[in-house]
Amino acid sequence: MHQSFSSFGFGAGAAGESLWEAVDQLRTGFEKRAGSRMARGDVRAAVLALLAEEPMHGYQIIREIERRSGGEWKPSAGSVYPALQMLADEGLISAEESNGRKTYALTDAGGEAVAAGEANAPWESSGQRAPKRHGALAQAGFELAQAAAQVGRTGNAEQVAEAVEVLEDARRRLYSILAQG
Repeated sequence: MHQSFSSFGFGAGAAGESLWEAVDQLRTGFEKRAGSRMARGDVRAAVLALLAEEPMHGYQIIREIERRSGGEWKPSAGSVYPALQMLADEGLISAEESNGRKTYALTDAGGEAVAAGEANAPWESSGQRAPKRHGALAQAGFELAQAAAQVGRTGNAEQVAEAVEVLEDARRRLYSILAQG
């Protein structure tokens, strides 16, 4: 179902609530599908999977999850560090402090848990979209929505009308890309 920007009030001089509804719909359409929040088990599995490869400190784990998910998932320190503590309490990982930084590694029990299949990396799940391909598109779409909102907030009627033309042209060009393949 296609709704033009003019049906939301773009270019019609009504840059009030209908504009924000349109921008919110555009932003929502481009939000990351995997989101930045994953289930607690996913953080646990991700940490175990990474530590099965090599010891890491917490910040490295966060960066590596983000990298491997193509930017689709960047867990917060508030989810990673409690997971690390829980895994340490379970005896699956150990922490060694060096230069004021804790480096985490699997214990023998952790290695057994990984071998038993407890570390299925969430970024490898078959149900997940191709994150590297879509992460950049989602970011570009979000930035486009922000720019449209800025024009709607501060632009005059002529600027808003010009922005509508640009957005409608972009929409047509995007559909033409799909028509090519």
